[in-house]
Amino acid sequence: MILLHLFARVSVAKVHFFARIFALYLHLFARDNAILNKINSRDLFAFNKKTVYLYFVTNVEQIKNDLATMKDFAAIDFETANNERSSVCSVGVVIVRGGEVVDRFYSLIKPEPEYYNYRCSQVHGLCAADTDDAPVFPEVWKQIEPKIAGLPLVAHNKAFDESCLKAVFRVYQMDYPDYDFYCTCIASRKVWPKGRHTLDVIAARCGYDLTQHHHALADAEACAAIALEIL
Repeated sequence: MILLHLFARVSVAKVHFFARIFALYLHLFARDNAILNKINSRDLFAFNKKTVYLYFVTNVEQIKNDLATMKDFAAIDFETANNERSSVCSVGVVIVRGGEVVDRFYSLIKPEPEYYNYRCSQVHGLCAADTDDAPVFPEVWKQIEPKIAGLPLVAHNKAFDESCLKAVFRVYQMDYPDYDFYCTCIASRKVWPKGRHTLDVIAARCGYDLTQHHHALADAEACAAIALEIL
């Protein structure tokens, strides 16, 4: 309230000056010129003295959100053949740089242990015949690793996908690089506390139509779309 009264007392010209200082700060420290487009002095101060402070604060919050947006990451999704987390049978990866999808990767994987249970096959539609001739995980990861180098990983329900990745690394006695992992499911619960938070539901809320749910690449693409909206 004190700040509100102070801003109500100063002239629009002075507030205009402070906004320019704030814009300069963003330019120097945020290093994202696109953010400066959020501060349009003519639009920002086309209000009376009593509303200018509230409008400025609203724009500051939007700028904070823009600064926090994750623009470089790899969205990843695994499907498993059975209840063992190491039994990954397919993987989808979507590479995002500068807020744009620049690469996609999909592969079937020979699961370890190599058997399918009914429930998992019902979920994703894969069975032993699909992966009999598929490469083992280390061969697949050799293709993925250079694509995701230096990028944080993002999954919808990272508790599952991260544990799958760690488990299959252990099975093949590979050194796990301790990837940074973010979760769009957790983030969605903060944005939309009520309702369901399944991948298809949250993807729809973010404007993405997930038509092949539980296909690893389709799920990774949906996860990437969500991450670009709320992470």
